[in-house]
Amino acid sequence: MYRLHVLRRAIKDIAKLPPEYTRLVSQHIDELAEEPRPPGAKKLRGRSDYRLRVGVYRILYDINDEANIVTVYRVKHRREAYR
Repeated sequence: MYRLHVLRRAIKDIAKLPPEYTRLVSQHIDELAEEPRPPGAKKLRGRSDYRLRVGVYRILYDINDEANIVTVYRVKHRREAYR
């Protein structure tokens, strides 16, 4: 089981989401503690980070396997997520 660490920047991103996506994104983030690499997650090219797709939004996070920590650092619309 992994510990979740959600950065303040990601919390602010979640607060700005439409209500229907807030619940979905929060649920997906909670599930990352059980399985940090779910079937829909993809590793970002050229980086050690991952992304998880939730509708038109992307959860961007990093996994530290040695410390068993998943750090969620951004939740953005797909247009803005990779800039």
